[in-house]
Amino acid sequence: MKKLNVLPMIALTIMLGAVAAAMLIPILLTFTNSLMTEQEIGRNYDLIGQMTDVAAGGKDAFVNLKILPDWLSLEQYTQLLIFSPKYLRMFWNSAAMVVPIIAGQTVIAALASYALAKLRFWGRDKLFMLYIMTMLMPFQVTLVPNYLVVDKLGLMNHEAAIILPGIFGAFGVFMLRQFMAHIPNAYTEAAKIDGAGQWTIFSRIIIPMVKPGLAALIVLLFVDYWNMIEQPLIFLQDSAKQPLSLYLAQIDKEARGIGFAASVLYMTPLVLLFLYAESYFIEGIQLSGIKG
Repeated sequence: MKKLNVLPMIALTIMLGAVAAAMLIPILLTFTNSLMTEQEIGRNYDLIGQMTDVAAGGKDAFVNLKILPDWLSLEQYTQLLIFSPKYLRMFWNSAAMVVPIIAGQTVIAALASYALAKLRFWGRDKLFMLYIMTMLMPFQVTLVPNYLVVDKLGLMNHEAAIILPGIFGAFGVFMLRQFMAHIPNAYTEAAKIDGAGQWTIFSRIIIPMVKPGLAALIVLLFVDYWNMIEQPLIFLQDSAKQPLSLYLAQIDKEARGIGFAASVLYMTPLVLLFLYAESYFIEGIQLSGIKG
């Protein structure tokens, strides 16, 4: 009977392992192809040339997805990091926008979430529902009003057009409020009996208890704003101010090797941040009540 109960778990483990491996294959191909020469990449991915060969009587019309390169080469990374200052400039453009957004939204979300979760005032629940409604609206719905506001403030083609809306995003408030709602009120009531004020309760009791939620929020915000496309494409017409997320879309067919190298470097901060905060991230997601 025990063996029969173990079989479904083994089958589920094998299935999930196969799904995980399938999801990792594109990342593996990106990394290994970044170590190939531009000529080898051209031979492997020149689909148009292969189609021409088929029309002439050839047999092979498939892209050659090679995992291991014929020769290891750092040519693409050298070209990207040393001879392509545009990449480094756009990398720092991304950092200069993402870091203030994460710092600002985390601080504002923590303060607002504490008020919505632990303070009692008229209209608190209605205000929280308003936050949720704004969060559910897609970017395309709020694009026109955001554009008008940015234009009236004179922030068009300025980094503040990206940073300010990001700082006041509703997602952080929603997530941390759900997290703080699970903290028993007994902690705050005991602190009040001891004479602690609201700031003391917030900074010395609530914040230490929501560290996993803060870590999860930082990871999610980093992933969201590091990959943003629409906002800088609309509000930043000057290519010198645009972030790294727009660089990969501008790589042409003649620089596919650089595209693979840029993709590896582009995803490296995301992977390192997730690995560093993995335990906090998983715990924060579980306790916040967010599913999927």
